[in-house]
Amino acid sequence: MRAYLLVLVTAAAVTYLVTPLARRLAARVGAVTPLRERDVHSVPTPRLGGTAMLVGLAASFVVASRLPFLEGVFASSGAWAVLGAAAIVCLLGVADDIWGLDALAKLGGQVLAASLLAWQGVQLLSLPVFGVTVGSGPVFFALTVLAVVVAVNAVNFIDGLDGLAAGVMLVSGSAFFVYTYLLSQDTSPGDYSNLATLVAAALVGCCLGFLPHNAHPARIFMGDSGSMLLGLLLAAGGVAATGVDPAVVSQVQVVPVYLPLLLPLAVLLLPLLDLVWAVVRRLAKGQSPFTPDRLHLHHRLLDLGHSHGRAVGIMAAWAGVVSYGAVSTAFLPLPVALAGCAVAVLVVTLVTLRIRKAGEPRAARTPAGSPPRL
Repeated sequence: MRAYLLVLVTAAAVTYLVTPLARRLAARVGAVTPLRERDVHSVPTPRLGGTAMLVGLAASFVVASRLPFLEGVFASSGAWAVLGAAAIVCLLGVADDIWGLDALAKLGGQVLAASLLAWQGVQLLSLPVFGVTVGSGPVFFALTVLAVVVAVNAVNFIDGLDGLAAGVMLVSGSAFFVYTYLLSQDTSPGDYSNLATLVAAALVGCCLGFLPHNAHPARIFMGDSGSMLLGLLLAAGGVAATGVDPAVVSQVQVVPVYLPLLLPLAVLLLPLLDLVWAVVRRLAKGQSPFTPDRLHLHHRLLDLGHSHGRAVGIMAAWAGVVSYGAVSTAFLPLPVALAGCAVAVLVVTLVTLRIRKAGEPRAARTPAGSPPRL
């Protein structure tokens, strides 16, 4: 645990310290988000926060590679492949933040990064169905690429409020860290170091270091360079955690074996539903699916009267309910886990539906002419 905490702290500290430099770089190269009708920020805000996260990630991996506990993780090329793929999507996001790239170019870069992961062995290794491992190398390679591309775009999709993507990924990443750490102790008690837990620790650290700069009112946005980086790390961690030896599947609960596949999907459930509904909504109006609007879930929370910070907190709370709820079913008696999930859902639902009376005065204090935020 101490090794993983050192990785987390390193990623957080370096990301926090480098973010002001990323802010100045963004202003210098013109990577600044202008004011748009659907936005809520009132001044142009620099992007490129993902570059600071990439530096924090790289620093944490360098430190991790020097730790005896994690020697086994770095004995293969998987960890460095994760860093290389993260660099690809981050630089792709930088190019998009500065010059703007079309959807096909971004998709090509995402497929390239995902292919690097799969080629270097960070791919689905088993798909247990009723105790039998099914699938083949080419199938798992393709599924890995698909999982990474979906995760990258889903996280990018929820980056619509100050601190939202970083907050949701912080909560979800911490749940994934708990899951992979506990599962590795159950399945490999002799040596429970593994790539999935390392990636989760670094992911949480990057979010922790970036959030103080990105909390409302944000001084810098993570941009596509950051959202795609976080999505890739989430997918890479989930894929890496599928390497449970099929020979021990019968010795552990079925739920933990499937969670590497289900947990990232559960974490991204709300943004994926929002994405699907947005596409349906826009097509029904005869619009392009990529036409921006102000009808996303986080916009609706603001329209209900919730403050910016409260809306972000509610979205993060739902991410926590889903992710920690999924993890609890793997390591707690099912009745206990379900009871806890029910209580959590009830509490967060009440908070979500509770419209603050202070909402109207708060809106009245907004400077006239200030555009709504994405």
